[in-house]
Amino acid sequence: MRLSEMKQKEVINIKDCSRLGFVGDVDIDICTGRVTALIIPGPGCLWGFLGRESEYVIPWRDVKQIGDDIILVELCKKEQKG
Repeated sequence: MRLSEMKQKEVINIKDCSRLGFVGDVDIDICTGRVTALIIPGPGCLWGFLGRESEYVIPWRDVKQIGDDIILVELCKKEQKG
């Protein structure tokens, strides 16, 4: 799956049914080429320029399912950076 396809999917936490937003970027292990985390711009971010410290970093191990329109993740709490 391409990053451009992931950016069109909304991320939802299945623990509390909260809508976290849309994928803004991914973290990739350059040695293996595998995705290690999804990065979701937090509230107030404008195309990744403003409010960068409030983004959500979701470890790949917490991604439970990728569907046609949404990505389901299982987080005990919102893992905000900063």
